[in-house]
Amino acid sequence: MRIVVLSDVHSNIVALETVLADAGSFDALWCLGDTIGYGPAPNECVELIRQHATITLTGNHDLACLGKISLDDFNPDARRANLWNGLQLKPTNREWLLPLPPALSVDHQYYLAHGSPREPVWEYLLMPSQALANLEWFTEPICFIGHSHVQFAFRCSRDDRRCERIVPEAGSQLNFTDNARYFVNPGSVGQPRDHDPRAAYAIFDTERQTLTFKRVAYDIKQTQEQMRDYGLPSALIYRLSIGM
Repeated sequence: MRIVVLSDVHSNIVALETVLADAGSFDALWCLGDTIGYGPAPNECVELIRQHATITLTGNHDLACLGKISLDDFNPDARRANLWNGLQLKPTNREWLLPLPPALSVDHQYYLAHGSPREPVWEYLLMPSQALANLEWFTEPICFIGHSHVQFAFRCSRDDRRCERIVPEAGSQLNFTDNARYFVNPGSVGQPRDHDPRAAYAIFDTERQTLTFKRVAYDIKQTQEQMRDYGLPSALIYRLSIGM
């Protein structure tokens, strides 16, 4: 199977449409959460994910927009944008988002979590020590995560003592082997934070057990114009240009 793995769309429909066009044909799509929040097109993004995704998780911004967690847990700009996003949701899209889980196991082979296996809503899993500590929280050989908006992977030894961080270049390929366990973050579609403003995602080939890290340029100015039209915070508009 050829699976598109993506995360953190954050209501950026221009970026999401560009990613789907760039990905070409695929057999499945896994969305690791935060489909909405921050950006200008929550309904359009939910509807496109509903159309294409076989698995969708919820994230902390999804939950905040839905009123399931407190907006007080967010900085003022995120709070303002999430409140706006929540108010825009059509009832059918709200109902679709409400029951989504923040983590789940797929075929006893892959574990999917928005943040991390031990804290799927909130933990930013960025350090090797965190990866090692999370290994006891799932049994599958490969764990896909989002939340940090940074594209990377961890390769951990089977004795759970060593963990190597992999920072990929666009188009680079990760080969999964039986003598290691892995964490993979495809990066963010709608708001990258690794100093590369291009939309990030990944292609997972389950037959070859390979994952290709992808980046694609999208019309950032169009998204920024949409955000200005809706009066969304200027800092959120600016950060798209610099990938932070």
